[in-house]
Amino acid sequence: MFGNFAHLIPLAPAAQGPPKDVPPPTPVNFPRFLPQVQDDQQKVPEAADESPKSVVNLLQGIVRPAQLAIAHFEALGVHVVPNATAADLIPDPSYIPDFAAWDELSSDAAHEANEGTRLPLVSGNRSPGCNTYLERKRELLFPNETGYRTVRRLQPPKGQSHARLGNCYEFFRQLDMLSNYWDDTSVTEQPAAEGEEEEDKDALAAKPRRTGAGTQMPPDFRQQMVQTFLKLVAYDFGCNTAPARAEPRLHITSRNPARSSYFSSGCTFMYKTPTTREEARAGIVEGPVAAVSARHSTGFPPASEDPNESCTDPDHVFDLGRELVAALVTAQHRAREGRTETRIGEGAWWCTKPRWGGGPGGPIGREIEQQTSGDDTLVGDKDAPPPTAEAAAPAPAPVEKPSRVSLSARLASRASPFGPLPSTRLPEREKDSSSGPAKGVKRLKKSGNMAMYDNYRMVRPPSLTWDKKAKYASIGRAAGVDYDDVFVVSCLYHHISIVRVRVPDQLMAVLEGRAEREFESGKRSWGKLEVRRSEWFDLFKPEDRVEAMKLVWCMMNWLMRAVPKKDEEKKDEANQSQEKKSGATDETPAAATAAGSQNTVEQVKGEAKQAESVDVKMENA
Repeated sequence: MFGNFAHLIPLAPAAQGPPKDVPPPTPVNFPRFLPQVQDDQQKVPEAADESPKSVVNLLQGIVRPAQLAIAHFEALGVHVVPNATAADLIPDPSYIPDFAAWDELSSDAAHEANEGTRLPLVSGNRSPGCNTYLERKRELLFPNETGYRTVRRLQPPKGQSHARLGNCYEFFRQLDMLSNYWDDTSVTEQPAAEGEEEEDKDALAAKPRRTGAGTQMPPDFRQQMVQTFLKLVAYDFGCNTAPARAEPRLHITSRNPARSSYFSSGCTFMYKTPTTREEARAGIVEGPVAAVSARHSTGFPPASEDPNESCTDPDHVFDLGRELVAALVTAQHRAREGRTETRIGEGAWWCTKPRWGGGPGGPIGREIEQQTSGDDTLVGDKDAPPPTAEAAAPAPAPVEKPSRVSLSARLASRASPFGPLPSTRLPEREKDSSSGPAKGVKRLKKSGNMAMYDNYRMVRPPSLTWDKKAKYASIGRAAGVDYDDVFVVSCLYHHISIVRVRVPDQLMAVLEGRAEREFESGKRSWGKLEVRRSEWFDLFKPEDRVEAMKLVWCMMNWLMRAVPKKDEEKKDEANQSQEKKSGATDETPAAATAAGSQNTVEQVKGEAKQAESVDVKMENA
């Protein structure tokens, strides 16, 4: 019956080409700071007549990001290898699948050979095979416009059916959001020929149109896109990318004097998902397996045309520093396997003795505003003297005044047999109240500032920084080696790159203040910090998406491999030898103080028990 009213409903206006007043596109320039360190030149760059400066003291001198300089990378021994292939990134090339042979398989042949291409994983399951790889490849090779049509629920072109995106549906949805701020590099703009027919309205609606600049894109869009892309491969390997519940911090401690500081990082981690339902409900994770560093910097100046030439611009230098901090934080978390957290400064004097000579102190901050003009004490102050008997006596109750009845109410009471009707006006607020405080004293407001001031007055060590629901483990570490290969998925603009950082155990011991020596005959005791970076893959291009997926597949195949028992025994022996080297001789002063205080407490308890036993013997006698 309402079919005749269809022509009255206005239709949505058709797309008429690109929108107006679009800001210019953001230039895409990648950072290219490539410090190089040779194996035969491990000497610290210092003057001949001066002793080499500690790398910990050098890093602790950084207060602002602008203070990061090339000298810090030289002190760490950073060596960057650009444009690394899969064989250069994966320590064992045998874990790189033969993708060329998989690409030639048909659908039936892939189903038959799928079980033979699956490898055992550390979780007890098996890795995905060639059938899963061909399925992900087919989904990622869909053109962007086809994926946008499915996401926007538009009709396909004439003669074509709907594209089944499958697992890549969420990825194309995130990519569609990025297309509002970045030009689709997979589409080349061609000038329209004269006399060419007008494009279809649905084709114009499905065509990506940039409406803003890349600098205006919210940072969450890039982070969600990277997590969605990694989930296409990592989920089948039993891993998932999730933001850290505790702030990722790189803790640095000097030996003499003992001073602790940290560098915070905005990276996220890839964890191994639990295999039991109880742990999954509790939110317990294991790892981290790798790190994800999605940075939102877009102001890199253009570098030279030579891809192997280094650029020392401050923005290029700072971006490499952020990647290294993410890698070192991941290595520090992986090295916590089998260790328990100890508070920084536990047992030290600055965590046990009161401040300002032990005085009671006074009000601070907004507590001063709570004081009255006639009284120096603070209402609710814990240091104030107890109230006197006169002040504690309750005030006499005020005499109630007879309420006045309006003329309209009296007339209504005469007319109504039920007495005066209730008034519709709100009662006036009484000025005098026996429950309120006395005049001249301000009431103490309940706000968060009071708790903050009380926390300041308390003398205690800093809070714990480890994630209570994380099982720290160095998953995928090679057995019997003195280094840890940390993988970082780096993301800039709409590109990703895989970075492998080989972190020596000696360097982590130096940064944590556990190393007995930092230099050996004027050279760094840990050698160098090797960084290998792959090329940048554009997620707008289907071919680059497939190549990035292959590299992530190789990374997960290596990290989640099943470790034989012999390798586990070698790994345990290496960890035990490392703990012995950095044991009692490598204790920091703060740890030594804590151990001394603990021994003192145990000694006092022993003496008390002996005294009690002597008293019991005397009573029995």
